[in-house]
Amino acid sequence: MHAKTDSEVTSLAPSSPTRSPRRPVYYVQSPSRDSHDGEKTTTSFHSTPVLSPMGSPPHSHSSVGRHSRESSSSRFSGSLKPGSRKISPNDASGGGRKGQKQWKECDVIEEEGLLDDEERRRGLPRKCYFLAFVLGFFILFSFFSLILWGASRQQKPKIAMKSVTFEQFRIQAGSDSTGVATDMISVNSTVRMTYRNKGTFFGVHVTSTPLDLSYSEITLASGSIKKFYQSRKSQRSVAISLISDKIPLYGSGAALSSSTGTTTLPVALKLNFVVRSKAYVLGKLVKPKFNKRIECVFSFDPKKLNVPISLQKACTYD
Repeated sequence: MHAKTDSEVTSLAPSSPTRSPRRPVYYVQSPSRDSHDGEKTTTSFHSTPVLSPMGSPPHSHSSVGRHSRESSSSRFSGSLKPGSRKISPNDASGGGRKGQKQWKECDVIEEEGLLDDEERRRGLPRKCYFLAFVLGFFILFSFFSLILWGASRQQKPKIAMKSVTFEQFRIQAGSDSTGVATDMISVNSTVRMTYRNKGTFFGVHVTSTPLDLSYSEITLASGSIKKFYQSRKSQRSVAISLISDKIPLYGSGAALSSSTGTTTLPVALKLNFVVRSKAYVLGKLVKPKFNKRIECVFSFDPKKLNVPISLQKACTYD
């Protein structure tokens, strides 16, 4: 018998019913180095099987391919950085879906956090805007009201005294309420004046204190202006009646008494009162007031009853 060659042994191996004994497999270790942020470098060895030609089993080709794939995968895993995870084919479907779901959940959480931050940021400015609007409106309204008040104060009403007319000036003997005998005086007169509202954008309501006609600190007659409303840029003539009946003169009436019941000498009289004007420029919020004190000193001649006495140069305005 002659010795068989290696090729013949290989060709006849599949057909032979008996298996040849397994021979040892030799492994070659390839070093791979991993480093992790300055930590100590460790060396791991990955084995790659190498089959001898004589000792390969019948399925040597498939085992070599499988071992080569395992070695390549082990080398690939060795080249990964620490903290990284190997992705298997099974993870492509299930793991990918889980990862996408986790990423979606993270995105939703982040978006909700951003929305909460935006709402918090916007919540405070809204309150600030409201307060700023109220404060700004109040400041602007106050400033506007101040302008109106200042403008209206420059447009004061103008009052001019015209004349006074005595229809009756009578002195007679009598007694007061306690029965004391004294001279009594009765006066009936009319005072005329003009009132002019110079306001260009407001009307005024006009009243006055009592008009007192006095002689030597004794009030002979009195009257008052009936309340009226004067529209803007207009004027009117006002007549005030001063009437009295049997006012006791006591000792002051000695110079005025006469046998005819009326005095023959001129009588120095004084008239004083205050005209009060109020304007409602902006409702009751802006209502300037104008008060003018008027005092007139004149002389009355009893011989000139029913004759107007001019007061144009006899009055002072304050």
